[in-house]
Amino acid sequence: MNVNQQIKHIDKGEIYVQLKKNDIHQIEIIDLTHEAQGVAKINDYTLFVEDALPDEHVECKLLKLNKSYGFAKTINILKASPHRQEPFCPVFKRCGGCAFQHFKYEAQLDYKTRYVREVLKRIGGMNNVKVNNTLGMKEPYYYRNKVLTPVAKDKNGNAVAGFYAKRSHFVVDTDKCYIQDKTCDDIRNILRQFINDKKISIYDEEKGHGLLRHIMVRKGFKTGEVMVVLVINGDLLPFSDDLIDILKDKIDNFKSLVLNINKKKTNVALGEKNIILFGNPYIRDYIGDFIFNISPISFFQVNPVQTEILYTKALEFCKLTGKETVFDLYCGTGTISLFLSKHASKVYGVEVVEQAVQDAKNNAALNNVNNVEFLKGEAETIVPALYEKGIAADVVVVDPPRKGCEVSLLEIIAKMNPKRIVYVSCNPATLARDLKFLKGEGYEVVEVQPVDMFPWTGHIETVAVMSKANF
Repeated sequence: MNVNQQIKHIDKGEIYVQLKKNDIHQIEIIDLTHEAQGVAKINDYTLFVEDALPDEHVECKLLKLNKSYGFAKTINILKASPHRQEPFCPVFKRCGGCAFQHFKYEAQLDYKTRYVREVLKRIGGMNNVKVNNTLGMKEPYYYRNKVLTPVAKDKNGNAVAGFYAKRSHFVVDTDKCYIQDKTCDDIRNILRQFINDKKISIYDEEKGHGLLRHIMVRKGFKTGEVMVVLVINGDLLPFSDDLIDILKDKIDNFKSLVLNINKKKTNVALGEKNIILFGNPYIRDYIGDFIFNISPISFFQVNPVQTEILYTKALEFCKLTGKETVFDLYCGTGTISLFLSKHASKVYGVEVVEQAVQDAKNNAALNNVNNVEFLKGEAETIVPALYEKGIAADVVVVDPPRKGCEVSLLEIIAKMNPKRIVYVSCNPATLARDLKFLKGEGYEVVEVQPVDMFPWTGHIETVAVMSKANF
């Protein structure tokens, strides 16, 4: 019989429990994954259970069984966790945007702190690291300044615009999202009506035909400026003048309408070419005292409130006196580099994406910052070249993608012997791996600070500081 239909699970006493797909079991939830799946055990067989929280007793239905673990869904809660709450979004159970709405916010923060500690211990072998409590938001709603909404058709051929269902590309239609700025809701609803009224062709992922693929909205939280980007499989948008008039009339501080051209049959949302239909090629917003130009493809943290907290903590960990040379690696559009510039002698920002480097240079000029130099290239190539020229960092800041740092980069960082290494991470697992490597090079983890950049989701941002024992 196929393993997905039945398995015989043997415990230490050689007594087996026969598990079958679609069977019902009563189980206790002992832990939680970062995807908000409850963890349970039947003898030593692991089950990941949808819609279940730690310390709950639930009745679940088995969905899929592998050799050492399986998946189930909760069909009845026998004993609820005191941290369970009623989700505030009506499409929560179908939408893939949030995972933790059934989990009280303070409990989420506690979970994320514990998760970072456990990952550092399990992957990094670090048992006694100082991990501070996760810094959460006072108001953890409507915090996203950017949203990318897929567009699709319903069974009647009408436009739907919302978010993908969990682990699928089925679009869950919605009029309101509780984690994005309310202006994004207004624009999405205007666009849905416009598409239906003007009978705008909608892109079909499977066939690769149709025009409109995604709606992207960016908003400056401190300036209020709004940009609308329409991702299309073509070069022209019918009735674009009508749309401009509608947005000018209904959206305060509407500054820009952009066509992003993506004709490839791909899951990558944005194309490389932008056509400005109205207004400016960018909007502006602040982080702290610094103002930034934000283009359609600029990387800019989506939670500006927590970004300022995260960058302030990174700056604090650097302990700059104004005399240091700082390397900011994977610097993106230079946001952290500019934060560091006020407190350092010289900052070198390194980034592989050419447009991001140009944005970073423009942002430095916009803020009259003259002690930052941005270099295009892979950090593992640029840093050794700088070191060979006799340029070494007193402090290194890294903010890599989810995959973490290349070993060759960590090696050259350790060889430079900086006083401190400040590591900003969106993935606790690769953070733990890289900190373990640097620990082997003579560095010690001084402090770790989780920051909740994405309330109601399992994602967490973390900043850690390492130093040599003699500093």
